[in-house]
Formats: sequence, structure tokens, C-alpha cells
Amino acid sequence: MELREVDQVLKEYGYEESAILPILQDIQDRDRYLAKEVCEHIAEKLSIPVTRVYRLATFYRAFSLTPRGRHLVSCCMGTACHVRGAPRVLDKLEMDLSIEPGGTTKDLMFSLESVNCLGACATGPLVVIDGHYYGHMSSIKIDSVLKEYKKPPKGEKDEGKTKKSGKSRKTEAKASKRKGPQ
Repeated sequence: MELREVDQVLKEYGYEESAILPILQDIQDRDRYLAKEVCEHIAEKLSIPVTRVYRLATFYRAFSLTPRGRHLVSCCMGTACHVRGAPRVLDKLEMDLSIEPGGTTKDLMFSLESVNCLGACATGPLVVIDGHYYGHMSSIKIDSVLKEYKKPPKGEKDEGKTKKSGKSRKTEAKASKRKGPQ
């Protein structure tokens, strides 16, 4: 993200320090990570220490300081999933994607993480990709699931963006208030 685009996000939130979390979220949604230059620029524009920006960015797991893939793949390693074969599923994911948990593929298509529990123990082993749950997963089934995510979305040019509307959280909240319940 160019710094002028960061300035646009900051302007939308009135350069308010109290809005730092939604500011970081909007930038993370767009770039899938928070670049060093961006964090430093935010700190400068909000007149806060850069350590405050980094403290928030490292405290919340939703933020990443390193580039992440277009698709986030989470493999549950909780007890129920583990005893039902999650280690084999994770091994297969590591082999197919050529990365370990915490890593991102070279083409920035996938990031892989192992998590302690996703809260759907009855469907284990469980893999979540971009918020979509795939239960009763096996090392054989994972191939067909990954294949779907390797295809570019229909009619969409991949520009590395994850936000569908392209609007900030503040703009979306205002629009939602105007529309009312639906």
C-alpha cells in the first residue's frame, strides 16, 4: 500500500489515535499484512510512538507483520481433531503447499497455520480456509479442497485484495446505519 493510500485511511478516521485498531484492520484487509513503513507512517501521522503501533500489531493475532497469502488455511490440532488424524492432514498440507505452519507460499497464494481448537470438535479433523469449515477432513480429501482455492475467482482479476467492497469499516458502518435492518 502506498503511503498516500494510508493517508486516505487515516483521513477517513479523522487522524484519531482512538481509531488505531480499525485503521490497522483496514490496512491489513487491503494488504494482508502491516508493512514496517506503513506502521512507522501511521505512528508519525497520529503523533504516537511507533512502539504503540507495534504493540497492537503483535498483540492481536489477526495482524501480521509479514506478507500473508491470499488464502488463510487453518488446521485444527485440538485433542478431538488430533486423535482423528489431524497430524496427517497437516503433514499433507505442508507437503502440498511446501510450507510449515506460520509460513506463506512464495506466490503469496496460501498461508498455513495450526490452531489449538476451532470449536467444532464433532466434525474433526477440521480445516478452515478463509472462514469456510471443512470437516471430517483427510489427507486424501484435502487435495480437492485446495484445488478449488488454487483457481482464480470467476470474473475477478487477482489484485491481492481481500476486501470485496473496497470501503473502510467506518464507511461500511455509516452505510449500514442508513440502510437500517434488512
